[in-house]
Amino acid sequence: MAYLWFKAFHIIGFVAWFAGLFYLPRLFVYHIETEERPEPIRSALKEEYSRMEKRLYKLIMMPAMMFTITMAIAIVATEPHVMREAWLHVKLLLVAILLGFHFYCGRLQRQLAEDTCTINSMQMRRINEIPTILLGLIVLLAIFKNSLPTSATAWGTGAAVLAIAVIIQLYARKRRLKKQEELTVSSQS
Repeated sequence: MAYLWFKAFHIIGFVAWFAGLFYLPRLFVYHIETEERPEPIRSALKEEYSRMEKRLYKLIMMPAMMFTITMAIAIVATEPHVMREAWLHVKLLLVAILLGFHFYCGRLQRQLAEDTCTINSMQMRRINEIPTILLGLIVLLAIFKNSLPTSATAWGTGAAVLAIAVIIQLYARKRRLKKQEELTVSSQS
């Protein structure tokens, strides 16, 4: 019974953690794009985004990450044989990459607050996709364990998801180019 409680709390923890991992890079995009705004709006927005980013990172993401890891350790303590499973080793590798991403976001948050970040909004939009990819892989491993499906249906579903992601990126690019074109036209007038 303890296993199920730990597993439930582990899921609650990673949902909260991923909410932050999805939202923080999006805030970074908005923060970076404040450079396109005139003063005094730029300074006010930068200050507000810095405050929001810091609170999200320290008050939500850090505790959620620690809670998730604590519950994962508790799960393994109640079911130690699971450590012999190959899928879990791959999952733990992905979680280690996710932890690296988490702390990288903390570094970016500090750089943006100090106005020393050199990443542009397009690069940040790409960085924003990392937790989505990691979440997908981690969930697939947790659900299918050592029997990850390789059927045509599985590959077709993966291709459809990839196609949707590409379409979204192309649409976003089209919007950015249109916005740049409008800015160019208005500045020439």
